[in-house]
Amino acid sequence: MAAGALPPPPAAENGGRAGRRSSRPPLWAAALTGGLQPEEGPPHVPLTPFPPPLIPPPAAPSPFLGCPGGWGLTAAGFWADTSLRSPGGLHDALAMNAARSGYRVFSANSTAACTELAKRITERLGAELGKSVVYQETNGETRVEIKESVRGQDIFIIQTIPRDVNTAVMELLIMAYALKTSCARNIIGVIPYFPYSKQSKMRKRGSIVCKLLASMLAKAGLTHIITMDLHQKEIQGFFSFPVDNLRASPFLIQYIQEEIPDYRNAVIVAKSPDAAKRAQSYAERLRLGLAVIHGEAQCTEQDMDDGRHSPPMVKNATVHPGLELPLMMAKEKPPITVVGDVGGRIAIIVDDIIDDVESFVAAAEILKERGAYKIFVMATHGLLSADAPRLIEESSIDEVVVTNTVPHEVQKLQCPKIKTVDISLILSEAIRRIHNGESMAYLFRNITVDD
Repeated sequence: MAAGALPPPPAAENGGRAGRRSSRPPLWAAALTGGLQPEEGPPHVPLTPFPPPLIPPPAAPSPFLGCPGGWGLTAAGFWADTSLRSPGGLHDALAMNAARSGYRVFSANSTAACTELAKRITERLGAELGKSVVYQETNGETRVEIKESVRGQDIFIIQTIPRDVNTAVMELLIMAYALKTSCARNIIGVIPYFPYSKQSKMRKRGSIVCKLLASMLAKAGLTHIITMDLHQKEIQGFFSFPVDNLRASPFLIQYIQEEIPDYRNAVIVAKSPDAAKRAQSYAERLRLGLAVIHGEAQCTEQDMDDGRHSPPMVKNATVHPGLELPLMMAKEKPPITVVGDVGGRIAIIVDDIIDDVESFVAAAEILKERGAYKIFVMATHGLLSADAPRLIEESSIDEVVVTNTVPHEVQKLQCPKIKTVDISLILSEAIRRIHNGESMAYLFRNITVDD
């Protein structure tokens, strides 16, 4: 026998000493569990004996440590099938676990407009939309019923936000909790437009509603979120779990290059200084000029929402003698000016959200007066609230381009100027990578902090 090789186990059917139950394990079993000592003379067996094998091993030979038939003695002294330790057996076990822990994609809204994006994503993934029922009862309560088993699976909930924001939030929370109590392994929320993202800073005596929503989602059972172009990137810090903030700018830039004739004669416009960073990102990638509209009548978050006006000023307030604080001068908007040349060029206004379009319509009028002969408005999220379609149709804007993060089919019927860019490709790839445990870095190529 070669040096260091373990002696074969005794055959169970020989009727000899090895076939009888004994309180002492065979020497080869002691070697497996560290019982043999490197000393001269008879091998030393530990004082505490192992229990005898409960299952007699098969007699067929096996290459696994000299154990017969793929069976071996565990550290607890029991016989077990060790074939999984071979490369082929391990591969089969991993395949079995992968099949057992698959993934499912659910839509948290049952309306046709809201499930359109979910259907596009599942088509790209080659999967079927999960079976569930989401509806409103007669008393206004939301009810969610999961119609298939989700135990041990990765579940992706796609929720697009329609006009009824609060109902959509409750649908998402209730479905997440239903999946959590159904023993889903991971619950990932795919929320292309994250609601309440504009309420991410303190407004006098108000509240940071976005932080509240993040806490509610975590409590409901979400373990991960995929979203797109958060209004403020700092919102990611509100969550206690990972948040992937994808970008729609590659799709919008591709639309500019392919659908706008003579885009080389265009200039990227920021309708306010707050949007200058985003506009600069587009201008640098398209190798175009940049213009900024300054002085428009606007109510920015920097003006009123950081709580510095609270508490309000009190007349005849008692001031400590000798304490003279400098008085903060009130802001005054300068006359509207356009920093940059737009004469005889195509103006492309970029932003992240188009909700109330009055500011975009006013910016388009100013650009027309400065000589721009064609005006495009591009944004990621097209909320298009209130009378937005009518105002766009009557304005100087030639085309409004948004993605399908928010359903807006009704608004498109009211205004043919509204165009849609599909972003289901990047969302489906994000789902695939998260489920397979792959890196998300590919989806953030050439993305900088300011983008």
